[in-house]
Amino acid sequence: MSSKSLVVTGATGQLGRLVIESLLEKGVPADQVVATARDTSRLDDLAARGVQVRHADYSDPASLKEAFAGADRVLLVSSSEVGQRLAQHQNVIDAAKDAGVDLLAYTSIANGDRSGLALAAEHVATEQAIAGSGLAHTFLRNSWYLENYTGQLPTYLEHGVVLGAAGEGRVSAASRADFAEAAAAVLLTEEPKQVYELGGAAFTLPELAATVTEVTGKEVSYNDLPADALTEVLVGAGLPEQYAAILADADQGLGRGELYVETTDLEALLGRPATTLTEALTEALRAA
Repeated sequence: MSSKSLVVTGATGQLGRLVIESLLEKGVPADQVVATARDTSRLDDLAARGVQVRHADYSDPASLKEAFAGADRVLLVSSSEVGQRLAQHQNVIDAAKDAGVDLLAYTSIANGDRSGLALAAEHVATEQAIAGSGLAHTFLRNSWYLENYTGQLPTYLEHGVVLGAAGEGRVSAASRADFAEAAAAVLLTEEPKQVYELGGAAFTLPELAATVTEVTGKEVSYNDLPADALTEVLVGAGLPEQYAAILADADQGLGRGELYVETTDLEALLGRPATTLTEALTEALRAA
């Protein structure tokens, strides 16, 4: 692709940061990459490498207008502020349209056009807003992060159990780095598709428990709970009740197959197989 100004929002977040790194690894000149964040001081190291660093706050339209000046392509990394996402994303859409960007890419959720997950509602509404804006766009419909599970490895091992409410549903989880590399590839694709359903090799939560057992050598089983019981357990572990309920609802959606996608799109963008659950757990164990 010819020289472009590529803007990545939320660059201090884990995914956004990895997208920036992937663009640089793919040979994009640093001065063609724009990293935006509310707190730009956290991007000083990128600025030192020649990346353009600009202040942008999803809730501040003026900051977005300045950040997107001269932008050719923008990656909107979805806001983490559940309940405020749609209004924030609309500000980004409006700023991208005002800037006349060639492409707005958005990190959505698997099966975003039909997902019944409570967590998906704002993603679905954002997709509709982007589609209605008239902007050329691409939806990166990411399934779950493998880190959602590998981050719980110490808890699995402490209690000898994986808790969930997903039954035999399969989740197409992939690593955050894989999703980031795919997003970078889309920004560099001459004519990307409008929708990519992105996910790795699928597994059930019972298979997760079995793989933890295999990798660690410690017996870990899966305990399937009703959603309300899982919510109670999560609240007891210190999560806010509303967030716990959203996670339990997501597990039920997983059980319905709403986080399952084929590996085709992700592996085509990566040019290789996606990171597997076994590989991710092995790495997490090594890093522990």
